[in-house]
Parts: sequence; C-alpha cells; structure tokens
Amino acid sequence: MKGSKILLECLKKEGVNTIFGYPGAVILPLFDELIEDKSINMVLVRHEQGAAHMADGYARSTGKAGVCLATSGPGATNLVTGIATAFMDSIPLVALTGQIPTSLIGNDAFQEADITGITRPIVKHSYIVKSVEDLPQIIKHSFHIAQTGRPGPVLIDLPKNILVEEIQDFTYPETVDLRGYKPKYEGHKLQIKKAVDLIENAKRPLIYAGGGVISSGAADELLKFVEKTNIPVTTTLLGLGAIPSSHPLFIGMLGMHGTKYANYAVQESDLLIAIGARFDDRVTGNVDDFAPHAKKIHIDIDPAAIRKIITVDVPIVGDAKNILRELNCKKTKHSEWVEQIYKWKEQYPLYYKDNDEEIKPQYIIEKVNELTRGNAIITTEVGQHQMWAAQYYKVEKPRTFLTSGGLGTMGYGFPAAIGAQAGNPDKLVIDFAGDGSIQMNMQELATAVSYCLPVKVIIFNNGCLGMIRQFQELFFNKRYCHICICKDIDFVKIAEGYGARGYRITKKSDVETVLKEAFEFNGPALIDCKIPEEENVWPMVAAGNALSKMMDGMA
Repeated sequence: MKGSKILLECLKKEGVNTIFGYPGAVILPLFDELIEDKSINMVLVRHEQGAAHMADGYARSTGKAGVCLATSGPGATNLVTGIATAFMDSIPLVALTGQIPTSLIGNDAFQEADITGITRPIVKHSYIVKSVEDLPQIIKHSFHIAQTGRPGPVLIDLPKNILVEEIQDFTYPETVDLRGYKPKYEGHKLQIKKAVDLIENAKRPLIYAGGGVISSGAADELLKFVEKTNIPVTTTLLGLGAIPSSHPLFIGMLGMHGTKYANYAVQESDLLIAIGARFDDRVTGNVDDFAPHAKKIHIDIDPAAIRKIITVDVPIVGDAKNILRELNCKKTKHSEWVEQIYKWKEQYPLYYKDNDEEIKPQYIIEKVNELTRGNAIITTEVGQHQMWAAQYYKVEKPRTFLTSGGLGTMGYGFPAAIGAQAGNPDKLVIDFAGDGSIQMNMQELATAVSYCLPVKVIIFNNGCLGMIRQFQELFFNKRYCHICICKDIDFVKIAEGYGARGYRITKKSDVETVLKEAFEFNGPALIDCKIPEEENVWPMVAAGNALSKMMDGMA
C-alpha cells in the first residue's frame, strides 16, 4: 500500500469526509489516489488561503477538525494566514502540505520551503513525515492534538517520496499516549469550592464568557448555571452564541465596541467569572482599570492563559463543561444588581440614526435577523460590518457566528462561509462582508458555484475601508489616506461573471424583498448594498482607555 493510500485511510479513520485544497506537483500521488477513493469529498479551491479559511469555517460550525491541503513552497506558504487565524482563535485544524523528496531537502530545490519552521509560532504542533511507517501514528497524534485541550492547528509536512513509498500493511493506532501532553479536564476541587464561596457571597457578580465555552460544548451547562444563579452574562466576540442573545440575562458583547451596559457592568461588578476567555486587549482596554472593584475567577483549559494578562483570585484549570457542572452554587437572585443593569440597558441602548433616504447597515442586519430568526450560520469579514453584526444580529445558538477574532483577518468570512456550508448543507449560510475585505478572497465565488454551495454574501458597500476611515476621522483629524477601495467596481457583474446570482440594493424599501429573494435562491448569491460612507460603529472605547470611557457619537 502506498503512502498516499495510507494517508486517505487514516483520514477516514478520523471521520474526515471533506478536504479543502489545491493540487501541485509533489502531492499529485495523493490526488491520483482521490480518483479511486470517492468517500472523501475534495473541494478544489481557487487559492490556498481560501482552503485554510474553509477548513476553519467547517471546524467552527461542526465542531470537528477541518482539513486543508496544499503543495510545497508557495502552496504551503499561502496557508499561513489561515493557520494563524485558526491558532489565534483556538480552532482545530489539520493542514497537510506537500514537500520535496527528503533526499533534496536543504538543497533549495524547486518549490522548497521550510513550512514547519515558518509556521512554528502559529501551530500547536507540526510534523515532517520521514518514514511511511510513521504516517498512521502521526495522523492519529495530529488529530488528537488539534482537538483536545485548547484546540488549535497542527501541520503535517509530506515529502513526495513518502506518498509513493509502499509497505505491506499498516495498523491505525487505537489510542494516544503523548508524553508531556496531558490536558487537564477536571478542575481542582479546592479551587472550585473557593469559587463557589465567592459566587455565593457576591453582590454584583458578572459572567464573562468566551469562545472556550463554545469549544468545550458547554453552552447548555452555562445556561443552567446562569438560570440557577441569576447572574448576568456578557460575552466576547467569539463567545457570541454561548448563551442565546434573547435571554433576559444576556447583556451583549463587552469591550472596544461592546454595549455600554455590558462595559458599565464589568466596571461596577464585585466578582467577574471568566469562562473560556483570555482577557485580550480588545476586551480589557486599560488592564489597570479593568473591573477595578471585582475579585476574579478564571476558568480555562489552558494553564498558560491564566494570569497571563490579568491577576486573578481563583484560577481553575480544566474543561469549562466539566467545571460548570461542578459549580453547585445556591440558587440566588441578585435582584438589585440585575435591576441596575436593566436600567443601564434602558438608558444606553444600541442606537443608530435611521431615515428613509439611506440604507443603514444596522437596519440590514436587523432585517436579516428577522428573516432568519437565529436559524442561519453567520460569518463575517473584518471591519465595521463585523462589529455591527456582533452588536445587532441575535445569535441564538453556538457555532452559528463565525468570525476572525484574534488575528482580525480580512478575507476570512467568505471562504469560511463556504466551509460552513460544506459542513452544514441544509443550513442557510450568510457572509456579512465589507467592500474591501470581500475582494481579498473573492475568487472563491468560483468554488461556491462549482460545488453548488448556496452561500449568500451581503456586501456593506461604503466605497472605502470603513474602520480605517473611522479611525482616521476620530484620531487623525479626518486626514483620510488610501481608504477608497472600490468606487467603480460592479460587484453584481463580478458575481454574474462567476455564475452566481447578483443583486444591488440602493433603496431602503427594497431591502427586505431582495434579501428574501436571495435567501430563497438555490445557489450562491451576492447582494451589493450601498450604505453611507461616514456611518460609524458606536459605542467605541479608544485603544488603551478604560471601558468606562466610551464614545457614543452623540455629540
């Protein structure tokens, strides 16, 4: 049996049914094997970065490791941004890269690149296969590492000779025992007791939930804990969906573009319970002024994340799902505290100036929310539209809001939507995009059309790089520079040129009608929406400021 055949058999043992990739000379033996083996669906992308983001979107929406494939040299290096995106957001990914034959490595041969060296800072682990006999164990270890503990990407570099070498037979390992890699899933009993004591004695407790709640499948446990303790919940960008947005104790996202009432709640709380979150700078603002009155409990499966940025009073290392089950707190009310937060919600609601002349982006998102009722998978690119989506779209379920958080990768949303659609063929998948970011991976329209993947793209077209324009307006005295990105681009014609359906909305009265038609169309559709150039995202906390110092654009 050849190495290429062994590789496919191992992938099938791991439950892989879809690979996103692009061919090249050194991995042709694998593609040749795919001709005979129809049990794995190979999605041919138009750029390797698209392959990585598709695998990422597949992973985020299904909970299974995504798999991407690229050839050596530039094929492998084109995966780097997608791998880094997955690494920053703790997404399980297995990246397969071709490599020149082992006998040529180090000779600067054609399309040689030290991809294991290049990606070392942005993967959980990487392998270069040096013997075909090692391949089954490496595959087993890679999927185990990617999907356990704090999830993340693993890279496997496959020299060409490994794919063509033969062995008589192979056995796929049943178990994994990696020395030095033993993720801790159960929390320390004493630390859990300390946490329970703090929770039961707090007057103004607040839950701060991150993407780790979704990664661990702990949404149900979080909901039960919230309803038992009556503690309000704020989430990070990646934590959206950890609790239904319609829940009365959910107070929206916190941080730089979080709701005013969430940020006020953080700053006035006397106990902050961080679950599967990492206190990143977009959440904390000035760390010295972050939650200044609160004791802090930090629950995370990654011990390196605890006390990395914020000093905490009770650290608990373990899986969020297991630890939430162990937090057997008394049923409490916190009536005065909840009432205070409701007052802030009434006093400082999310707000935008609506009118009949312009199509406001917030209005579009509200209409999408009405039409989907939380039953769609939403992806976003990065920029203003991403923050509007986080603020105004009601995320009711985990794994239905996919966005690049830590790396902030423009061009992520559309290929991620394709990956999510491949993993969830019966779901409506919608990408909220900016007119700048959509152009970074727009070539994947060909992929969506080729595989009849009916993703919908809504472009918030303000003719510029909106978030950069907003920053230049607020912090650079309106000295606008290099932000005009698409004044004369006809996105509808581009969509139609690829074989997708194209729509353009220029009147507010057409928004609902066009959205309905596009959503009902059984194929890829792109909707170009003309929005005001100078619409800003509010509220906003300037980088490095305390969360209490929010700008609201009302002046």
